[in-house]
Amino acid sequence: MDELTTPEGFLLRSWLPTDAPAVLRAFAPAEMNWQTDRPVSDQADALVWIASRLRERRDRTSYSWAVVGEEGEALGCVAVDVVNRIHETGWVSYWTTEEARGRGVASAGVRALARWAFREGGFYRLELGHRTNNPASCRVAERSGFASEGIERAKLRYGRYRYDIERHARLADDDVNFD
Repeated sequence: MDELTTPEGFLLRSWLPTDAPAVLRAFAPAEMNWQTDRPVSDQADALVWIASRLRERRDRTSYSWAVVGEEGEALGCVAVDVVNRIHETGWVSYWTTEEARGRGVASAGVRALARWAFREGGFYRLELGHRTNNPASCRVAERSGFASEGIERAKLRYGRYRYDIERHARLADDDVNFD
């Protein structure tokens, strides 16, 4: 799988062991560890997280990229997983390190991921969801060409709390893909 570039100057590439410090910083907030199947709390955990992303890519069950800045540092992650080859669908996720927030990293990465998914990845429909109390994530979805499809009540549980999710989707034949 080739590297992807964005018009904004970001590079999307496979994860490297040298990205472990960025992964560790990204997962430092407790809310981030709710989004992974095993906590990332030290360098060894970060390396296991990276190895899992590489294994999933090799197995074609998930495609995860590091979004890298001009200095070569990993600023965030974009991924498509929950891949269903029969229906040509996938679930998009994204995160950025705290220092990268507000710089357009996630939006640029998600747009590049969608271009790859529709042109080379064999996908027709990409979906994503965000907690309704996370307006920044909603802006990423909207800026990335994902149309809102409604609210899923109490969809996710983090700790003792359940959260409503706003679902968004982008299709291969949406007008946004032909700009």
